[in-house]
Amino acid sequence: MTMVKEGDLLWTPSKQFVESSNVMLFMNWLRATRGLDFPDYDALWRWSVEDTEGFWTALWAYFEVASSTPYLRAVDRLDMAPGVRWFEGSHVNYAEHMLRHEGEGDEVALHHLSEIRPLGAMTRRELGRQVRIVATQLRALGVKPGDRVVSYMPNIPETAVAMLAATAIGAIWSSAAPEFGVKTVIERFSQIEPKVLFAADGYRFGGKDFDRTEEVRSIVAALPSLKTVVWLPYLNETRETPPVADAMLWRELLDHSEVPRHLFVYERVPFDHPLWIVFSSGTTGLPKAIAHSHVGALMEHLKLAHFHLNLKPESVIFFYTTTGWVMWNIVLAGLLMGSAVVAYDGSPVHPAPDVLWKMAADTGTTCFGASPTYVQILERQGLEPGKTFDLSRLDSILLGGSPATPESFAWFYRSVKSDLWLTSQSGGTEIASGFVGASPTLPVHAGEIQTRMLGMDVHAFDDDGKEILDAVGELVVTRPFPSMPVFFWGDKDGRRYHESYFDVYPGVWRHGDFIKINDRGGCYIYGRSDSTLNRYGVRIGTSEIYRAVEQVEGVADSLIVCCELSGGTFYMPLFVKTAPGVTLDDQMRKSINSKLRQDYSPRHVPDEIHQVPDIPYTLTGKKMEIPVRKILMDWAPERAASRDAMTNPPALDWYIGLATRRRVNAVA
Repeated sequence: MTMVKEGDLLWTPSKQFVESSNVMLFMNWLRATRGLDFPDYDALWRWSVEDTEGFWTALWAYFEVASSTPYLRAVDRLDMAPGVRWFEGSHVNYAEHMLRHEGEGDEVALHHLSEIRPLGAMTRRELGRQVRIVATQLRALGVKPGDRVVSYMPNIPETAVAMLAATAIGAIWSSAAPEFGVKTVIERFSQIEPKVLFAADGYRFGGKDFDRTEEVRSIVAALPSLKTVVWLPYLNETRETPPVADAMLWRELLDHSEVPRHLFVYERVPFDHPLWIVFSSGTTGLPKAIAHSHVGALMEHLKLAHFHLNLKPESVIFFYTTTGWVMWNIVLAGLLMGSAVVAYDGSPVHPAPDVLWKMAADTGTTCFGASPTYVQILERQGLEPGKTFDLSRLDSILLGGSPATPESFAWFYRSVKSDLWLTSQSGGTEIASGFVGASPTLPVHAGEIQTRMLGMDVHAFDDDGKEILDAVGELVVTRPFPSMPVFFWGDKDGRRYHESYFDVYPGVWRHGDFIKINDRGGCYIYGRSDSTLNRYGVRIGTSEIYRAVEQVEGVADSLIVCCELSGGTFYMPLFVKTAPGVTLDDQMRKSINSKLRQDYSPRHVPDEIHQVPDIPYTLTGKKMEIPVRKILMDWAPERAASRDAMTNPPALDWYIGLATRRRVNAVA
C-alpha cells in the first residue's frame, strides 16, 4: 500500500456484493422483462449508449416515473446539440419523486450537524410536512410555476425544505452559499430576477462567526424583482429583526396548519420546464446561468443514485459540500432512493480534524464523500478513522471535485477500511451529474475511475477529433443525455450554450477536461483542458477574477491560472501588470486579496501574486491563459504556445523563466 502506483488492483467486490447491487438487479430485470441478457457491466454500458431510446425508456418503467400524461418518445433526435427533447409530452415533478417514500414510516430523511447546532435528525414525515406547509405558503404569496426562488443559506435542513417546496409548486430554484460575497451573488441572481429570497443571518466556520446581515441588505437592494424575503435567524436565533423591511421570519412561514399529504397537489410541469438554475463561471462575461429540467434531472439522478452510488432505502449518504456547489443538489438526490442524507455546515477539520468521521459513525453513514484535498489533510496528520470510530456500516467512498491520486486510494484502505468500494467520479455543474464514475460490480484500481456511466457515450479525442485509447485527450460525449441543460438563462439565441460545449468538435460535447480511457474501460481525469480554474473542486471563471482585480488602483492588467499538481494539490498564481510607475507591494497584494475575498469568496484568493512586465495576448485579443498554464506545468514552450499567433511574443519569456525557477526550486 505504501508503494502503490497508478492502476494497481486494490479491491475486488465479493460475489454477494455484486449480486445484491442495484446494477445486477437491473440486469436481472432487463433479462426477465425485456429479454436482454448482458454478461457484464461493459456490455450493459454499450447497450445504454447504442440504444438510447431503449435504455432510457427501460429506466422510466423500472423506476415507475409518475407523469400526468404519456410521453411521445424518450428522445426526439440523437445528434448532439442544444435543444434535444427528452420524454416530450410528459408532465412530472422532481420534488414529488423526492418525497414519495414519506409514507414508509418514521425513518430518517435528513441527518444534520453544524458548528452552531448539535447533531439532529429529520424524519421523512417531518420533511414532507414542512415542505407542504412552505409550498402552500409560497403559493399564497403569489409564487407561480416558472417564478424564481433563490436562497443565501447554509447547508442546513431549512435550505433543503425551501428547495423542495419551491420545486414542488413548479418554481425555479437557485442557491448561493453564504460565504459568497455580495458581488458574486448579485451577478448570479440579477440575471434570473427572483421573486423570493430565503436568507440566513450568517454562519460559523472554523469556530469563527460570519455575520451576513449587511450582505443580505445589499443583495436585496440590488434585486428589484424581489417580492418576498424570508429571514432565518441561524447564527443568532434570538435576532429576529430582519435587515430589510417587510421580511417574513422562517418560523412565521412554518406557523400554519398542516397540509395533509393526500390533499397537496404537486405541480407536474412539462418535460422542458426548468427545475433549477445552477451557475458555472466562464472565462468571459457573467457566470453561465444553466437551467436543468425536471424530467432531465430526475432521470439522471435516479440513474446516478441507483447504479453508480448503489444507494438503497437503508443507505446514508454524506458528501462535504456547500449550497453553492451542485454537489449539494446531487447529494439530496439520495432521497429519490428513500436513503437518508447527511447535511453538514462548518469546517471539515474543526473542532477536530476527524469531526466528519465522528459524524459518519454517529449517523451510520454508508457512503462517505469528500475531495482528495481533504484526504491529504488527514494523511498529513496521521489520522486513522477506522481505528478510532465504528465505521462498520460504511461500505463505499465517493471522491469528487478534483482528480484523485493512487496515494489517496491507498490511504482509505490503510486507514479507514480494507473492505471498501472506493469510487472516484467526475462530471460537472453543467450536467448536475457525472460522466465517468463507478459500478459496484467492478474492481478498484489505484487512482482509476472505474468506468463510463450508463447512458454517457464518453470518449477521449485528439486535436483532430479522432478517438484515442490509453492516451490523454479531450473528454467528449457523442450522444445526448437527459441532464444536458435545456438552455442558459438569458441566452436567447443559444449562442453562449453552443460556444461553451460545441465549438471545438461539431456535433460533439467537449467538456473541457483531459481524460484517458484504458483498454478495460477505466478512466483517468487529468484536470482542465480549458482555462477555467478548478480550486478544491469548485470551478471559478477567470472573468470573475479579472473584474475584481482590475478595479484595484494601480492594476493595469492581469492573468490567472490554476495548475493541478501531483498529489492532488493546486497552484493558482495571479500575474499583475501594474500601471506605469506603480510597484506591486504587500499593501497592493493585500488590497487584491481583500477585494477577491469580499466580492467573491476565499476560494478566489490566489496562492501567489507576481508583478509581470506584460500579459501575453493572441492576435485576436484573448489572454493566453492555457499556454501559460501549460508552461507552468512543464510543457515545452514551443508546444505550449505559438509565438506567431501572439501580439506580443516576448511576453512569454517571463513565464518560462518562472517555470524554470519553480522546477529548480522543486529539485533543490
